[in-house]
This record gives sequence, C-alpha cells and structure tokens, in this order.
Amino acid sequence: MGNVWDRTVEVLNGRGGMLAGVAILTLFIPPALASAFGAYVAPGMARSAGALLLALATTLVALWGQLWIIAASIDPATDREAARRQANARLLPALLVALVLGFALIVAMLPAVALMAVSGVNVAAMSAGTAPTVTVTGSTLLASLYVIVLLVAILFVGARMLPLYAVVLRERLGLAAIKRSWQLSRRHTWRIVGVVLLFMVVLLFATTAAQFAVGLILRLILGADARATVAFLATLAGQAASTALTLVAIVFSAQLYLSLVAREQLLRDRAGQAAA
Repeated sequence: MGNVWDRTVEVLNGRGGMLAGVAILTLFIPPALASAFGAYVAPGMARSAGALLLALATTLVALWGQLWIIAASIDPATDREAARRQANARLLPALLVALVLGFALIVAMLPAVALMAVSGVNVAAMSAGTAPTVTVTGSTLLASLYVIVLLVAILFVGARMLPLYAVVLRERLGLAAIKRSWQLSRRHTWRIVGVVLLFMVVLLFATTAAQFAVGLILRLILGADARATVAFLATLAGQAASTALTLVAIVFSAQLYLSLVAREQLLRDRAGQAAA
C-alpha cells in the first residue's frame, strides 16, 4: 500500500486545487445546505419531506463528484471537461450499484430490527434519534451480537469494494463491477481492511476535534443564546474536515484500482511465461 499512498500524495500535490474545488461543490456544500435546513427549519412534515429530498440530492451529487474525482485522479491527461463527461456518462450505472448495495444493507439489518422489536425496543423512536429504554433480554443480546457480526462483515465487504466506482468508471461496468471489484481485491483484503480502519479512526478523530474546537470557541464568542448557530457552524467545521479526508480517500481508491489492475496484469504475464 506504500506505493498507492505515494501516488495518492503525488496526485493531490499535482491536481489538488482542481480536485478540492469539485470536492467543495459536491461533497461539502450539499451536506452544509442540508445541515442548515435541519438547524433552522421548524419541525414538521415539511421539514421531514425537505430533509428526505435534500438527503437524496446530496447523495446523488456526492456520487457524481466521486466519479469526477476518480476520473481526474486516474489519468493526469484528463481535464475538467473530460472528467465531467465521464462522470455524467457513468452516473446512472454507479447509482444502480449504490442502490443495490444499499438495499442489500437494509435487508441485512432486518433481522436485528426484528429482534429488537420482539424484545420491546421502540424502533421508531430509535430511527427518530430518541434513545429508547432497553431491557436486557435474550432477544436484545442476540440482536447486539448480530449487529457486531454485521459491522465486521460490512467492514470486510467495504474493503473489498474500495475500488468499486473506479471499476464502474474505468471499465464501464454496471452491476458486474461488484464482482470485478471483489476479484481485484481478493489478494489484498486484510491490508485494505487495515487502511479502511485507519481512515475511520482518523476521520472520527478529525471531525470530532473540529466540531468540538469550533463549537467551544463559538460558544465563548456568541454566548449561550446562539445554540442553533453554534451547533450549525460546528457541524460545518466537522463536515469540512470530513470533506478533506473523503477527497483523500477517493483519490486513494483510484490509485488502488490502478495498482490492483497492474498487479493482476503482472500475474497474468508471469502465468503466460510459465505456460510457454
């Protein structure tokens, strides 16, 4: 993974300004607008419907931005217009892949939801962000164990899917990109898992630290009466840190794809030479 990281740094040094501009437009501004909507719009049906529409739009824009960044990261000859065309052309296949994976995740979560409902946990309250009263029963313990196993499985599958959208973009595949990504990463699973775990730790620390520091400073400046504004601006600070790290992760995934493809071709060449 050292060579992949070196190439990631090289791309960020060479094209960082261009990539950062797209990251701000597609990965930072849409979530910031959604946060502002949630912070300043009064609770109600209109807020719920608006939040849902904003979440869908944010996801779609972020997916397009990811494809754009991958296109510009894979080939240094790709300019803004070429990256835009590639992202536009592969957006629908990428969206289909994302929907299928999201549906699979929802299905995988259903047993845990059913076990919690059987044990008397108010699942609706949990989905609304309210901490429910939990009574420890066999069902809740089984649900907790299932969630832990599921999180481990998600980490494993997520690592194998790291080059997924590079495959969608570069090899022009749809759902077949899932199988292709799995094949590409099969010899490197645990190293990729380690990278993903490290990224998650850094992301959690950076976003939490940014939110805490900015929130603390703003509370001292604006006072206790500006809680909504302080919370919103602190959230923006966390989103800024998250956007920067997500940009690095996307560029890394593009370089990982190139490395895995090169490694695959090398193994094929060696097998051909041995057969000859």
